[in-house]
Amino acid sequence: MNVKQFENNRWAKDEQVVCFRHMASLAMIDKGVVLDLGSGDGLFLSLLKKKGIKGSGLDISEEGVLRTREKGIEASVFDFNDKIPFEDNTFDYVSMLDLLEHLYTPQDLLIEATRVSKKIVIISVPNFSSLPARIQTFLGKVPENNRPNKGHVYWFNYSVLRRITDNCGLRLVEIRMNTFWQDYFLIGLISKFMTKIWPSLFALSFVVKLEKK
Repeated sequence: MNVKQFENNRWAKDEQVVCFRHMASLAMIDKGVVLDLGSGDGLFLSLLKKKGIKGSGLDISEEGVLRTREKGIEASVFDFNDKIPFEDNTFDYVSMLDLLEHLYTPQDLLIEATRVSKKIVIISVPNFSSLPARIQTFLGKVPENNRPNKGHVYWFNYSVLRRITDNCGLRLVEIRMNTFWQDYFLIGLISKFMTKIWPSLFALSFVVKLEKK
């Protein structure tokens, strides 16, 4: 099974639900035109549309693109190994939500995203070095976010994310992180505090707003 078949099977039976990465990314976009890479079934683009923000999507999955178009949103099939089919500085924002960890060479697509963005690139990635992942590994289990059904092939943590984005000519403007037990008042406050001090251990995922240098 190749990547396209994997993603087509996924979107033929699965549907996204709004979660942290969508809401954190949405808060980072004020106005302008957005290109969403790895748009899936178009959930994030539909949230942008409700906010009055125009967006379009590119995805490797025909099933995902079909679902996006059914929402009345422009989307096209695109192989992430190719050059993005737009001129330099076309979009106000380029977003990639939980996409880069599915690619063997994520920096190649990130360079392309930077090229077609006028200024801002927004990325979300899971943290593969989180405390829960480390505990699961210690217990001899495959961490939840590394299991084959996820399709993850490139493991990000805070330092890897910062290094790759810096190498692609991007400067960190804003970062948002979620953590475990954050819905429990006291322990949640402690977890959120520790996330700011030790993001690679306490963050479950990262959403970053990046600016072209």
